[in-house]
Amino acid sequence: MGNKGRVSFQLVKLENSNNMLEGPSYLVSRELPSSCEQESKWIYNTHRVMELSNNKRPLADGEELTLRKACKLSDAVLGGEAVVDLNGLSLSPAKDQSNDQHHEGGNSDSSSLINQLGRDNSISCLLRCSRSDYGSIASLNKNFRSLIRSGELYTLRRKMDIVEHWVYFSCNLLEWEAFDPDRRRWMHLPRMTSNDCFMCSDKESLAVGTELLVFGKEITSHVIYRYSILTNTWSSGTKMNTPRCLFGSASRGEIAILAGGCDPRGNILNSAELYNSETGTWLTLPSMNKPRKMCSGVFMDGKFYVIGGIGVGDPKQLTSGEVYDLEKTTWTEIPNMFPGRNGGAGAAEAPAAAEAPPLLAVVNNILYAADYAEKEVRKYDKEKNVWVAVGRLPERAVSMNGWGLAFRACGDRLIVIGGPRVLGGGTIELNSWVPDGSSPQWDLLARKPSGSFVYNCAVMGC
Repeated sequence: MGNKGRVSFQLVKLENSNNMLEGPSYLVSRELPSSCEQESKWIYNTHRVMELSNNKRPLADGEELTLRKACKLSDAVLGGEAVVDLNGLSLSPAKDQSNDQHHEGGNSDSSSLINQLGRDNSISCLLRCSRSDYGSIASLNKNFRSLIRSGELYTLRRKMDIVEHWVYFSCNLLEWEAFDPDRRRWMHLPRMTSNDCFMCSDKESLAVGTELLVFGKEITSHVIYRYSILTNTWSSGTKMNTPRCLFGSASRGEIAILAGGCDPRGNILNSAELYNSETGTWLTLPSMNKPRKMCSGVFMDGKFYVIGGIGVGDPKQLTSGEVYDLEKTTWTEIPNMFPGRNGGAGAAEAPAAAEAPPLLAVVNNILYAADYAEKEVRKYDKEKNVWVAVGRLPERAVSMNGWGLAFRACGDRLIVIGGPRVLGGGTIELNSWVPDGSSPQWDLLARKPSGSFVYNCAVMGC
């Protein structure tokens, strides 16, 4: 698979007949690289179709030859190694595909997607498409739509380590935007449907698997709203075993851990829960050593960390952290892990509750923090348990004691979302930096007229 064999096929309309895709669907021209690249450009561009798509006629000899070339995609493009990988992921054996048409007398298999390729090779191609194109692919016919909505592609992508990271954030109450930093594409999510109480309540957000979870409070209880990228819809999420707000959280693949926070009566918690997005269930974990709220959570080195926050009976910020070992199911306290109050010892004292939770992000198992007061980025030294300044934040990223500014890991880069505030509106800016051992050099990915205060932000990798 190291060599890049390329196959290019003409634009062909596949009509609703034998050996053709169901409905008015199109196989479009594309050069397909054989290598399994994470930043692959394998895209079915559904907008480019041949002019004769409006004229129904049998395929000409030359077009049949084109389809025969496409049938050989597993040899010319994917190679034997890819077929073996797919078989290991419980797809049907490739050898069965060649026999399908013999058993069926040449009739189309409604589940084979691109019939000339067979189901396995069709899925192999789709796995490497950008997920921003899945909406267009789902509109081809009901078989593609069923596949996209089933979540099967994302499960296989995760097993093959094919991941795209998108940023989801809200600068206007109940409205969410999604941004693909690799292709610099925007998507506006459907508006959330909720009451005024939820809209005005404290909210947390978390992206896990193919879901975006938004936590808040309605009149009598805490609630969770769940957005699914499979259906592009909002629905009610499964309630936690211990409802809470102001917790620390982080996700890894299809699981997420939430720890600490406040219960509906305002009591500060030391309990923790694990959420599995595949099953939609919550599992109560062992409790932390200390209760804390307004803390932050990250995954690093395969373990879950909770850092900072406010404890019981002490208005000052906690300087300790705790790490949860998923294999041993134990918590270990780490004294003096938090980098200290923003702005250092000489900064003006503000109530701890007025400050945002620690702005933390992990890239390549290295922990970074944003000091909003000094507009500085710091890196955590695990061995020495100290923080080292590495450079500056983007100049136009402003906040109110850390509120309204998003600092997130997005794949191998750090993302800062914010912007200058002006009367009557503002501009949101997305800046990124790939840590490389030198001082941050921020790349302005996008700028958009919007509210410049980021209420919630989450990064989904799938």
